[in-house]
Amino acid sequence: MELLSRPGERKWRFSDIVRELELNQATAHAILKTLTDRGWITRDPATKAFALGPALALIAAQLDHARPTALVGREAARRLVVTTEMPASVVERAGADLVLTAFERPADSVVVAPIHERIPYTPPFGVAFAAWDNEESQRAWVQRGAADDAALARRLHDVLDETSARGYDIDWMTPALAQAARVLGNLSAVPTSVRPIIDRLRVEFTSAGIDPDAVTQDHAPIATISAPVLDRDGQIQFALAVHPLRPMSAGEIQATAAALLAEIRRIS
Repeated sequence: MELLSRPGERKWRFSDIVRELELNQATAHAILKTLTDRGWITRDPATKAFALGPALALIAAQLDHARPTALVGREAARRLVVTTEMPASVVERAGADLVLTAFERPADSVVVAPIHERIPYTPPFGVAFAAWDNEESQRAWVQRGAADDAALARRLHDVLDETSARGYDIDWMTPALAQAARVLGNLSAVPTSVRPIIDRLRVEFTSAGIDPDAVTQDHAPIATISAPVLDRDGQIQFALAVHPLRPMSAGEIQATAAALLAEIRRIS
């Protein structure tokens, strides 16, 4: 379903799905037949391509009622766009991933974000979640990013402490650097001889993504300023973020963060 939900106009045929999801043909056929029978997907008789089906409309119609926090987050992001004149988003945790579930932008913005994109919940991503997570989850998050680098592990713990004390996360990574880090985080099936190199690169990207001096450099644009929305029990519901995507002074960062935190206080 996630594959067929990807943005774009690509047509997904049986062979494409088998190859993309690395399924054997028998398994893929059984899954696709069941989904088609239930109306979750359809298959064009002429092109043989699969697409999302009408049964999803029934589910979509209930989302705002079934997931009220999603509606609250989306409306908060829209208000932040007006307040900050910057794109804003909602990020939720889904197991081992972070999912962008809403993205709003000013009318004149050219920034495009793939909604429902999955990002691994591993350093340097997810600081706004990990800084307010429980100790066990924080240790696991640090371990995924630091590998065997004890110094980096200590720095990651410091970053979480600094972030929670500040009240919000500042992500200065450029889109290109973030994309490269994401690709490395998703690599799994690599030769044993290459694994140490991949692990080292992941550590380097993680170190770069938490550079404490980067936010004071004029040449380093601020990608995201984000903070979590907590429930009455202190549990994270989602993260609300703004995306300046430009160099910012310390004063500009603080002013933008103040608008973000004001909105979070409003909806918490």
